[in-house]
Amino acid sequence: MGLEIERKYLVINDLWKNNVIAESHLQQGYLANQKNASIRIRTGNGKAHLNIKSTTVGIRRLEYEYEIPIADAREMLREIALQPYIEKTRYIVRNGGHDWELDVFAGENRGLIVAELELDSEDEPFELPVWAGEEVSGDVKYYNVNLINHPYSRW
Repeated sequence: MGLEIERKYLVINDLWKNNVIAESHLQQGYLANQKNASIRIRTGNGKAHLNIKSTTVGIRRLEYEYEIPIADAREMLREIALQPYIEKTRYIVRNGGHDWELDVFAGENRGLIVAELELDSEDEPFELPVWAGEEVSGDVKYYNVNLINHPYSRW
């Protein structure tokens, strides 16, 4: 069983830029967004993945991810995915023994920067970085699947 335990925070300053260890440009589209699950296609760094995630609100969700051919993913993004799809740059930022994923959104979500931390357990201790502001783990408006229909620029 795939399980994701993830905390999300808004990013409040640029101090994270000093600790970037990797960067990738991602395109991500949703093939379905149902009451119980979403199905996503993501491309980045010459690879593509199909992802199925439960729509449970909070920090713990079921998640399954499978690599697929990049050509298939690009066609699905163009022809099948809900539009507009999500475009963002993901930075991996090391802080306090953890690697955080910071998503800097583009397009209609430009201006939004969200930091995500995947944990092994819900009570795993971690150091909150100085660039992390309000926790938005349970706020569905920050879920990527919802940013398609309600982009940040329209809030």
